[in-house]
Amino acid sequence: MDFFASLGTGAVVLAGILGLLIGSFLNVVIHRLPKIMEAQWDAECAEHMAAQAGQEDFVPPAPALTLSRPRSRCPQCGHGVRWFENIPVFSWLALRGRCSQCQHGIGVRYPLVEITTALLFAWNIAHWGATPTGLAWCGFSAVLLVLALIDWDTTYLPDSLTLPLLWAGLLAAAVGWTAVPLADAVWGAAAGYLVLWSIYWVFKLATGKEGMGYGDFKLLAALGAWFGWQALVPILLASSVIGAVVGIALKINSRLRPGGYIPFGPFLAGAGFAALFFGAQAMLQNFLALLGL
Repeated sequence: MDFFASLGTGAVVLAGILGLLIGSFLNVVIHRLPKIMEAQWDAECAEHMAAQAGQEDFVPPAPALTLSRPRSRCPQCGHGVRWFENIPVFSWLALRGRCSQCQHGIGVRYPLVEITTALLFAWNIAHWGATPTGLAWCGFSAVLLVLALIDWDTTYLPDSLTLPLLWAGLLAAAVGWTAVPLADAVWGAAAGYLVLWSIYWVFKLATGKEGMGYGDFKLLAALGAWFGWQALVPILLASSVIGAVVGIALKINSRLRPGGYIPFGPFLAGAGFAALFFGAQAMLQNFLALLGL
């Protein structure tokens, strides 16, 4: 670790390169994890129905999709992506955003995720150095980015990501890898969950509808663990205001999804990144200044 810390600018460059590589894997997670979850739910339903029907010899089918297999393919023609077609950003540019076999378009979000991850990693290492703290915030950034995009695409916030993020925040506080005292992290996690849980039930009892999912509770709990209970108010204010603005814009442009539902997770994640870059206290002060308070 001392060797990398002594590299200075070189460590930041290495972090950016690592971010590009990890960003490529994050694209796989964003695309495949929801499909894996849905396949698991289908298998559990089939197993339950078989048990109800008395089929004791029923064997659930083996998962056809994992994060590592099968290898990446073009969804249009099935062309297997070769190694030189899978170099972060550069392959997309060389292929002009199209499959080399059928010329089907490859979304621009793939290189954008890779570039964003590289910038996040570089920023964290530039800010905290190549230290356990810098690496911890790199991990936080990667998971938060994945959660934001999965929730935007599918309205899922997988427990397999939110819960490890929560526990990682508590452990990072316990070993001193963040500036948050462990007590503040624990109270942040508890309060983050209970605040949205309470809002959920008040809304449901008042309207008979569910205004958000349990994944939102867990995500705010994770943010509370990483930033402390003091950050919850500015994070909630920022995410609510940004979410309302985006929702109004989508409604004006008739781009709301069926039912008018907008996932809250991406806005929580955006507020989490704002707290990472600017600090929760600065966020709150700026918000109050905008209100003239």
